[in-house]
Order: sequence, then C-alpha cells, then structure tokens
Amino acid sequence: MSRVSVEIKDHIAHVTLTRGDKMNAVDMDMAEAIVAAGEQIKADADIRAVVLSGEGKAFCAGLDVMNFAKFAATDPEALVMPRTYGASNLFQQVAMVWHQIEVPVIAALHGAVYGAGFQLAMGADIRIAHPDTKLAIMEMKWGLIPDMGGMVLLPKLVRADVLRRMTYTAEPVLAPRAEAWGLVTDLSDDPLGAAQALAETIASKSPSAIRAAKRLIAVAESGASEADVLLAESREQTDLIGKPHQMEVIAANMQKRAPKF
Repeated sequence: MSRVSVEIKDHIAHVTLTRGDKMNAVDMDMAEAIVAAGEQIKADADIRAVVLSGEGKAFCAGLDVMNFAKFAATDPEALVMPRTYGASNLFQQVAMVWHQIEVPVIAALHGAVYGAGFQLAMGADIRIAHPDTKLAIMEMKWGLIPDMGGMVLLPKLVRADVLRRMTYTAEPVLAPRAEAWGLVTDLSDDPLGAAQALAETIASKSPSAIRAAKRLIAVAESGASEADVLLAESREQTDLIGKPHQMEVIAANMQKRAPKF
C-alpha cells in the first residue's frame, strides 16, 4: 500500500502522507516512502515550493507502536548507527531530507504531530497549524530520546528551556503555545489551504532568488563567522544581479504584470 503521494502542479510539489487509517504513523515502509519522496523532489530543478501534509485525522502521530517490539528485538547498533544518507540514518533522513531541499517547504499541520511526525514537521521551512493541533516530542513516553534530526533542527527554533521541557516531559502542547514558542509559524482554520496559497506566492517569485535565499539563510543559521555570512550575501547577490530571472522581475514590475519564468 502506498504511504506517500507526490503531485506536482504549477511548479509546486504537493506531498501527502497517505496512511490516514493509522494517523500516518511511521513504520519502516513509511520512513522509506517519505525519504524517497524528498529525494525525488531534491532532484527536480523545476520545483519552486513544497507543501507537506497528512491525510485523515492527523498530520503524523509518530512512530507506529506496532514496530516497537520489532525494533527492541533488533540489534540497535545495526538499526540506527549506519549512515545511509550522508550524515544521517534512514530515520533521521525522514526529517532532514526536507531541510536539505533547495526550495521552501511548508508543512500543513492538524491533529496529532507527535514524535517522528513532530521532527518531520521541523524539517520544513514554515509550519502552518490548525489551532487545535497538538505537538509533542513524544519519545520519552517510550523510554527513548528524539533521534530523527530533532536535535539538529530544534535548537534553531526554540529556547533551550523549551526544548528541555518538551523532551523531558513528552507532554503535548496546543498550536497557539507552540506558535509562541517558535515551533509554529502561523495558525489557520484551514492549514492546508493556507499552505497551498503561500506556496503559490513563493512559486511566483524568482526561482533563482528563492533558492539563493534559502542557501543564504542556511549559512546565517550555521554559526558561520560574520565575515563568512557577509561574503555569502555578496556571492549570492552577484549570481543574481542582471541574470535572466532578475531582469524578468524588473520588466514585470515596470510593466505592472506578473513575471514569467
């Protein structure tokens, strides 16, 4: 059974978790399907934005509990230590692949966003959530720690005390509090519609400038030196000024029309 669908329309990739009967819980097949979808999008230079969502009652309720016994019976060294995707293992790449995509990724969140689903959502650039959405770093409930890229992604989003509280307690928080803490970008009664509208706005901008902006923000977030960030600004700008996409933006603005890329 398919775990993830990918539909590409008007330069936007609509990625949907399709295990709604299981609240999109992540089993091995789901993990592989999520990563495969992300890798497919990474290789498509025509895509300008991504919308990530889940069908059914929840975005993603975390790891499939039916897999815990299987995992417990497996050599943990063999399960989690191999670096099969650069610096990541399979489970880490579930979140990290969306962080690595060169265009903006917008996650539309509803229902439960727990554990693996929480870390998956953190891999997006922007998160739009229904006010009733519940988010949790759920791993401590099962005697585990978050190990799907969360410790790379979360320190860039929240204060250290918030990260510790959520990790230590495994208690869900509602989206309005998550927004105040920096985990959610916007609230919407229709998060998928809002995410799609935002993706359309992004897709209408200069494709080369959007990709440059995402690269530059990554450099700024990386802890690079002031000199390196300033140099990266100048390098990215040099590669945009006077090039076809920028010239089309100028022409469109002067002619009061939408640009065509």
